[in-house]
Amino acid sequence: MKTFCIQDLTVRDGNQSLLATRMEREDILSLASALDKVGFYSLEVWGGATFDSAYRFLHQSAWDNLREIRQAAPKTKLSMLLRGQNIVGYRHYDNDILERFIRLTIENGIDIIRCFDALNDVNNVRNAFSYIKKHGAHLEAALAYTVSSIHTIEYFVDLVRKYEEMGADSICIKDMSGIILPDRARELITALKQVTDLPITLHSHTTAGRTTLVMVEALKAGVDCVDGCISPFSGGTAHLADETLFAIADELGRPYNIDKEALSEAYEVADKIADKYIKKGNYRTRSLIPNPKILEYEIPGGMLSNLLSQLEEQGTADRMNEVLQEVPQVREDMGCPPLVTPLSQMIGTQAVLNVLLGERYKVSPNEIKTYLTGGYGRPPGKVNAEVRRKILGSDQALIPADPNLLEPEYDKNFAYLENFLGRKPLEEEVVAFTIFPDPLKEYMQQDEPGQAQEKLEKLTRPQVEAKPEKAASPSSGIKTYRITLAGEEHIVELEELV
Repeated sequence: MKTFCIQDLTVRDGNQSLLATRMEREDILSLASALDKVGFYSLEVWGGATFDSAYRFLHQSAWDNLREIRQAAPKTKLSMLLRGQNIVGYRHYDNDILERFIRLTIENGIDIIRCFDALNDVNNVRNAFSYIKKHGAHLEAALAYTVSSIHTIEYFVDLVRKYEEMGADSICIKDMSGIILPDRARELITALKQVTDLPITLHSHTTAGRTTLVMVEALKAGVDCVDGCISPFSGGTAHLADETLFAIADELGRPYNIDKEALSEAYEVADKIADKYIKKGNYRTRSLIPNPKILEYEIPGGMLSNLLSQLEEQGTADRMNEVLQEVPQVREDMGCPPLVTPLSQMIGTQAVLNVLLGERYKVSPNEIKTYLTGGYGRPPGKVNAEVRRKILGSDQALIPADPNLLEPEYDKNFAYLENFLGRKPLEEEVVAFTIFPDPLKEYMQQDEPGQAQEKLEKLTRPQVEAKPEKAASPSSGIKTYRITLAGEEHIVELEELV
């Protein structure tokens, strides 16, 4: 039978789903170095929430992190998660910033870019696809998987056809909520195999507790690659363990090429690191408990663990089930978008407000208002007109945003940073500042002028032969969950999750 492969997500999605992206750089590098020896198809190490978290919580440069990971893992292809025109942020960014980010990402060590749009709107990924191909990375085009009357097998087949026409090198079925069922996985993979020869990867979180059965059916159907995490960072809101996936392959006779001794050694490294975060309280038991009700709520693993963390911090964790029950209603009112960043945060925030304020849509985040006027693209289905009118206060037209009409921000932000820092900023600093201005300002205030350039010179990318072949400050978006019920103003902010 055909050889299959695993893309290990421990450093990015395992970290994000179970530790809320709080894994420190020294542990990331230890893990990356150990995983590099196993023989995985790729290691997902960057993108998603890790970019924001590096500056906001760890007070580190996300670019430095990438360069050091590349040095620590010179053998294996490195991958990242990109949200199309949203890049790794919470709004559309202009094409100049988008291309600069993609080019810098590739220059600093990324080989594979998994790119998707929260609404599956091809207009929101078209430019990103083009720049990824232009600068020589492997383009893995991802479907944001969800369940609704709109999201049929035919819907996803049509989307894959479009992605192949747009230059995709491979396809990822991105089930961020862990809601795909075994039969559905088999049907979808079989249908896609009939219309494309591109390699297909299945990404599915273990939140609902059915992923083992899902992966059995996926491997039977001929999926080319699957996503997993080393076992100490697997399960719950994360992914199935790499070791379990290899065991399934053994049972089904699907061959693979890995170093099992290196896998065992990577386990030992990961186990010690996991123990560290258990003792620190970052590794929450609740995140590991399967929740079959996710099949109803459709909340991504990372969003669930972080929402729980935020509710605990505010002393309102006892209302978690109420919030979860509210999510499907809000999603339906919004036209059934997939619950993936940034839509997952927006709908989660609205659900929290609805529950805690005791009235639906009494207060709505600005991001919801932007969504309802087309600022994030075209909603997949019909939006509840009455709800839309209540939130916006009128029947204003919904006009999907055209990314090509966004004004360039680089020069303006370069000038701002030059004045702020008292030196010429690096290109990577300007790009990062454009996406996350406040965390970047706080981070850069810690460094003496010139220190960033010195670090950049020290952290040079490995030579090409050492790498595998490549197949005014903007809004920073929804970040920290915070609600005050005593006054008339209510603020709810959630961390970035995928």
